[in-house]
Amino acid sequence: MSNPKLALESVTRGFLQGDRQIPVLRSVSMTIGTGEIIGLIGPSGSGKSTLLHLAGLLEKPDNGEIKLSGQACNNLSDKRRTYLRLRELGFVYQHHHLLAEFSAVENVIIPQMILGNEKAVAVRKAEGILDELELSERYSHRPGMLSGGEQQRVAIARALVNSPGLILADEPTGNLDPRTSQIVFTSLIEMSRRRGLSALIATHNLDLCKQMDRVIRLDDGYLFEE
Repeated sequence: MSNPKLALESVTRGFLQGDRQIPVLRSVSMTIGTGEIIGLIGPSGSGKSTLLHLAGLLEKPDNGEIKLSGQACNNLSDKRRTYLRLRELGFVYQHHHLLAEFSAVENVIIPQMILGNEKAVAVRKAEGILDELELSERYSHRPGMLSGGEQQRVAIARALVNSPGLILADEPTGNLDPRTSQIVFTSLIEMSRRRGLSALIATHNLDLCKQMDRVIRLDDGYLFEE
């Protein structure tokens, strides 16, 4: 694959438990092409979150290399890694992690302001993306006034608003009922495809995986194509 959005090359990662090294990822290699949406499945504890943390530049591998848009990331400064996370990556988690004291619009404005956007521009972009997610009547609502599905859609808006190239989602519908899960998941997929974004989405829901381009499975530290 030429110019993949994300490449993991022979990546290993483990953790110390007392004096014992516990392997989590064993020489994992994978690529995600531009605009490709990939499902990541595997049993609980198989290392899906660790893989997403590495792909999101939140951790460094013990061995191997991580490349984002062709750029090797292992030896970048913390400042540069932080910038790439803000500019190139969007994160959606099982819990929405919205700031409770801020409205839906304000939660979507914040990452834009950190990136240096003017407030007026940030407000317009926030309202526009919330409109796309059918949340135009929830601009001023704080997270506690939103349903679970609405909270996750605001979290999706926050992840997408800085126009990243890659979305990383860790069980984004794990706390939702089946019907709401389908609505939120479809919103994430459609918004990503509309923008030509790549995505790596960890999920236990095999029905949702049918909407993705391909599925990979993580088991005992090894990655397998489904």
